[in-house]
Amino acid sequence: MAAPLLFRGLPLLRLRFCYQRLQHPTFVLLAPRLFSAASESSQPYDDAASDGEQTTAVLRTKDPPKYPRWPDPDYRKWKEREAQILKDIEPVIFLAKEIIHSDRYMDGERLTAEDEKIVVDKLLAYHPHCEDKIGCGLDSIMVDRHPQFRRSRCLFVVRTDGGWIDFSYQKCLRQYIRDKYPSYAEKFIKEHFKRGS
Repeated sequence: MAAPLLFRGLPLLRLRFCYQRLQHPTFVLLAPRLFSAASESSQPYDDAASDGEQTTAVLRTKDPPKYPRWPDPDYRKWKEREAQILKDIEPVIFLAKEIIHSDRYMDGERLTAEDEKIVVDKLLAYHPHCEDKIGCGLDSIMVDRHPQFRRSRCLFVVRTDGGWIDFSYQKCLRQYIRDKYPSYAEKFIKEHFKRGS
């Protein structure tokens, strides 16, 4: 049975169909064969191959497409753990940013007892140099302008002797993640923090 005229003149598609009869005589199934459009595009269309053989080219790609690897159990496990870490640290990040970047506190103002407790327990306790920052003792936590970078505000430890020193809440968070999620910490820090140190 010859291919219908509808499919003969389409230069880009050049589909060749196999006709397979089903058990019921009124139905015909059209099954397209694999083809290579690039190799056939410059050749004139011919119903029959020159020596009577039919050629079928298999489509190949050098590199597989880069889709998210959800079937990969390691990738799924990473995405689940990433979501868990984000859920864990987001409230503390939100509070730290609100303290530093909003008008909630004026420059040089001491944090409220509630905010101070959260900052000390969830941030300062995890700073890599916590003992050096506290020094002779912790009197309070305040927010103020950085001594060298006057346009930026940061958190400060106010010591019992009246001295004060700044500390990075991001360093505290990175150390917290390293302590609590050691297998995923470096990947998470690399993807979610500006500086990975």
